[in-house]
Amino acid sequence: MIGLKIDGFFLCEPSARSQASSSESIFYLQPTNLISAIPILFPLCALCVLCVQSPKQPRFPLTTVFANALLPTSFSVMKYAFLGAGRMASAIIQGMLRANVCEPSDIVAACPEPDLLQSIRDATSIKIVSENAEAAAESPVLILCVKPQDAAKALKQTGAHLKNKLLISIAAGLSLETLQNLAPGARVVRAMPNTAAIVGRSATAYAAGSDATPQDRELAESIFSSIGEVYPVEEKLLDAVTGLSGSGPAYVFLMIEALADGGVSCGLPRKLSQDLAIQTVLGAAELAKATSEHPAVLREMVTSPGGTTAAALAELENRGVRAAFIGAVRAAERRSRELAGQ
Repeated sequence: MIGLKIDGFFLCEPSARSQASSSESIFYLQPTNLISAIPILFPLCALCVLCVQSPKQPRFPLTTVFANALLPTSFSVMKYAFLGAGRMASAIIQGMLRANVCEPSDIVAACPEPDLLQSIRDATSIKIVSENAEAAAESPVLILCVKPQDAAKALKQTGAHLKNKLLISIAAGLSLETLQNLAPGARVVRAMPNTAAIVGRSATAYAAGSDATPQDRELAESIFSSIGEVYPVEEKLLDAVTGLSGSGPAYVFLMIEALADGGVSCGLPRKLSQDLAIQTVLGAAELAKATSEHPAVLREMVTSPGGTTAAALAELENRGVRAAFIGAVRAAERRSRELAGQ
């Protein structure tokens, strides 16, 4: 939407008619009346410049000018309600704010735990409430960030505030069908980020429900791209995504821990061994991404015949490490499917 809102008046494209409230006066700028609108637009543009110069103390206190209203997107005036205030909610909120998806005043988080609420408030300056219904009432976009077993209760608490809203869920295992049954009348998107969202390096896959609009998908991507890379997929693949990238950081942390232990067993100081392990994993991942080579090709680049790496890889294969990783992904996928049935 391209528009300018001043004291209840809205200058915008005709397509924005549905986005304006009934209490707002609407002026549409058609090509045929653009010239006649110049006397209105010129002073309004000048007013915007004057007000934006001092957003905290505008020179025209009786007139509210939205400085981002001329941006070609409606996301800038969107309101977001987070149902849940744990680590993932905090990571997503901080990512959205870093990426200028919205302002702190555009976000409200609900959680029954005062300590979590205060922590997220201190970190982000967003609004916090204890009741899910209060958060949902004022927001057209709800982001469900609770444990799968708590999702039904959280959505039930929102009452009638789900209808015609966008619900984005990151609860593992909850299918689009389940979410639709728990939130009748809402448009739903199911997503699976991972804990690397905390540092803006998440791998997030998502699938949209049949009622979700292209704008809903675009909005979901704008949220999740603020915390890392985003991959649209068919919903049938999301349990596998959960097994691979959703739970994947834990596998890598275990690998770092084991590598560091190996270094210590060979006489390296603990801190040095851990730093070397972390940087080795990070560097290998960066190289794999930068070259786009198959991992097997990169592995062979490091492996000299009869050398130290060849001896190490033989040990890993003998101990079934490859099979263990494959089994771990499949076990997490199965558990995700089980959660969907609970």
